[in-house]
Amino acid sequence: MRTHPAWFIAFHPHVHLLDMVVIAAYLIGITWFGLRFRKPERTLQSYFLADRNIPWWAIMLSIVSAETSTLTIISVPGLAFAGNFGFLQLVFGYLLGRVVVCIAFLPRYFRGELLTAYQLIGQRFGSKLHRVTALLFLLVRAAAEGVRVFAVAIVVHAALGTGDVASIAIITLLTLVYTFEGGLAAVIWTDVIQMGIYAVGIGLALWMLIYRVPGGWPVIHQVAVAAGRFTLWNFSLNLTTTYTFWAGLIGGCFLTMASHGTDQLMVQRLLAARNLRDSQLALLSSGVLIFVQFFFFLLIGAALFVYYAQAGSGAHFASADQVFPAFIVARFPMGFAGLMIAAILAAAMSNLSAALNSLSSTSVIDLYLRMRPNASNSRRILISRASTVGWALVLFALAILSRTGGHVVELGLSIASVAYGSLLGVFLLGVLTRKANEAGTIIGMIFGFTLNVLLWLQPHVLHFSLAGHFLTLPKIAWTWYVVFGAIFTFSIGYLASFLFRPVTVEQP
Repeated sequence: MRTHPAWFIAFHPHVHLLDMVVIAAYLIGITWFGLRFRKPERTLQSYFLADRNIPWWAIMLSIVSAETSTLTIISVPGLAFAGNFGFLQLVFGYLLGRVVVCIAFLPRYFRGELLTAYQLIGQRFGSKLHRVTALLFLLVRAAAEGVRVFAVAIVVHAALGTGDVASIAIITLLTLVYTFEGGLAAVIWTDVIQMGIYAVGIGLALWMLIYRVPGGWPVIHQVAVAAGRFTLWNFSLNLTTTYTFWAGLIGGCFLTMASHGTDQLMVQRLLAARNLRDSQLALLSSGVLIFVQFFFFLLIGAALFVYYAQAGSGAHFASADQVFPAFIVARFPMGFAGLMIAAILAAAMSNLSAALNSLSSTSVIDLYLRMRPNASNSRRILISRASTVGWALVLFALAILSRTGGHVVELGLSIASVAYGSLLGVFLLGVLTRKANEAGTIIGMIFGFTLNVLLWLQPHVLHFSLAGHFLTLPKIAWTWYVVFGAIFTFSIGYLASFLFRPVTVEQP
């Protein structure tokens, strides 16, 4: 058994040759599998929507896989390691949000031959707002994905000892290869394989923890309960507390409405279903799977707390995000460590491939084709592939810039939440009202986005002087960003639409 101290485990590679073989076999195998979906002749629908011929269960697994990045696997256990099960309250909101998307959004998407979520905005409001929402998606998705891609470096560095840049470059390049060639079909079917790999890895990690703790599950349960690690509910109405029942139910609902109803990364998968019913079934069933998955992630975190508490080494970790990767590298038997690392890399590649395809589809369909509507099919595919390469380079650069401390899962979700509020508000104005117009909605979107930026920058900007005393508003938890942004965008946009009605001239 390896007995290195925690600081050594966290920052030095201890992967055996057999583990390296397993990791290399996965990387080569998944790239080869994805390349099998390349076709000599392509259309935008086949490249970006896989000819709308994907079964619902594959879309379900792909949604879960895309929602489960490396950021999730390494950071969510860290939340329970350092705190409790409070994060799970957010997942109840995820379930409610999926129901709303199935009722309010998906029927509208399936009424026309849409390729992106933002074409719906173009049909409802006009070309200006169409471009604005598409650009906002590109901004927020690229920023959030940069953090997620960086999370790969935490795992690869701990396992292989490679630097951050080299770790990110390896994963980005291999993912780009099959995404570039196979389009959405390659993305979804590799997601299915990758989902299976890290599901096995999660089960293996939990079994290994139970085996490593003297006394097994009874001891884990007893110690974790006494330390409050299994605490779930917090019914406080405090807006500054991140994980409460109300923040989870309301904030999680709005976040999911935005991420699964307006974000091209998820909408693209739902549009690839054979019909509306299959799309709704895939989305709803993915919610159940997400709940089970997050429960096991948090359970691993609580078990890690017990394991390191008994070993007396938990305090040596600089960040809770390092705990799970360090345990895998230091305590898994030969071969199994490689399988678990491959599982984490699978999640990373799954999310990255989805981001590349969705960013490319939005760039081409919502921006390029608006300027070049008569471009030939071959030209469109060429631009689509070039856009995929371009976004891979952008995400690589953003990942390098995203190196920071703290819980990366919270950082990624908070960045996404900044723009999601205004984006969701625009979509709600489009699907729930008839009187909202383009000018008013743009004004509402500007105000909603500004509000979310101010909330995100707290407490650095939201302070003012009153009678010679400086006052700072309390820090609002990121779980409320989307709620406030969406409500503000919807309200201002609806009212502004009455002030900026188009002038109609009566004909004599």
